[in-house]
Amino acid sequence: MRLLDQWAEHLQRVRLTGVTIFLPFDFSDQCTAWLRVSSPNGSQTTVEAGWSSIEGWSFSPSDFAETATVHDFESVVNASVECDLGDLIAAVAQNRDSFALDASS
Repeated sequence: MRLLDQWAEHLQRVRLTGVTIFLPFDFSDQCTAWLRVSSPNGSQTTVEAGWSSIEGWSFSPSDFAETATVHDFESVVNASVECDLGDLIAAVAQNRDSFALDASS
């Protein structure tokens, strides 16, 4: 759940500042998969899936912003979507809350 908490925090930064962020979702031994999220206007966003040579064991997923910086993002062909940033934030929050509910059961 901490990973989704961080995703939500970082997505709020995109809304406020229009920065590009990277959200990890696959932690393999020799590489990691990330979502690159960018929004020039804080409303519409582009989400692209891709890879980095950052090794999954080399940083803490529970604190990825402090322990991993993506410099070599390589997009996966045809793996991007455009969506409303508010909808994306709501979907992450809904998934986080669903996991929290399951964990408390």
